[in-house]
Amino acid sequence: MSDFPEEISESLFEAPLMAEQERMVEAILFASVEPQSRLQIENRMPHGSDAAEALAHLRKRYAGRGVHVVKVGDGWAFRTAPDLGYLMQRESVETRKLSRAGIETLAIIAYHQPVTRSEIEEIRGVSVSRGTLDMLLELEWIKLGRRRMTPGRPVTFIVTQVFLDHFGLESSRDLPGVRELRDAGLLDNRPPPGVALEKSDDDLEADDQEDMFD
Repeated sequence: MSDFPEEISESLFEAPLMAEQERMVEAILFASVEPQSRLQIENRMPHGSDAAEALAHLRKRYAGRGVHVVKVGDGWAFRTAPDLGYLMQRESVETRKLSRAGIETLAIIAYHQPVTRSEIEEIRGVSVSRGTLDMLLELEWIKLGRRRMTPGRPVTFIVTQVFLDHFGLESSRDLPGVRELRDAGLLDNRPPPGVALEKSDDDLEADDQEDMFD
């Protein structure tokens, strides 16, 4: 038999009121550096809590305010309202600019993930230098995916939650269309897959540097 009175014993397994659950979720997201998944949030809450419902209430309550509750990949986080983003901007010296090769490689990975290095080269029509992939890995915008069950078991690349968060995307499905990327100058028209590789990333990066001094 339990040493606790029946009413106390039952309360130990009774989920808090939804208003209290909402406050708990708010506290968890406020204190978290990284976006938190529904399961991560629920694991911190009392038994029987419904994190999904609490998130829905919290998201509705913050709609129209200075900060929003947004979904980032599989996680949830507080983010500044898009229309107020200009308040957070400040002039700073840009110490590292993503090269044209890096932009194109990142775009291909985002749209074709999971994708191998040889597939990236086939789509771009140029070879991909190790430095380009290393830079994207260092930025934590891409990561290694599963190996392909093909000869040589080549590794694949996929975009990360850090990439989605940086560009304000909920998922890869929210990426702009290829035409929009081309109109923005982020993608060049490349030869169709299968053509001979004439330039490498090193050549393209050298071209970028020449363009800077033209």
